[in-house]
Amino acid sequence: MFLVHNERTKLTATWFNTLATAVIAAGFFGPVAALVYQLVPVAIGTGTIVAVAFGCLALGGVLHLLGLVFLRRLRA
Repeated sequence: MFLVHNERTKLTATWFNTLATAVIAAGFFGPVAALVYQLVPVAIGTGTIVAVAFGCLALGGVLHLLGLVFLRRLRA
């Protein structure tokens, strides 16, 4: 009875989760790898890179939790 609603809800939750994965991959793992392999330009401080990396990690976590909130809207 609620098939269309449930599929749209699952699609939205999946979109948020995928966006969270992309933000974490690009914003956290990228800068961490750049620090490990010393690819960071001198003009950018290490503290700035660490702050941005953890900010992206937090944003990814929030987006993932937002996807979980959407899953609560599923109807039986």
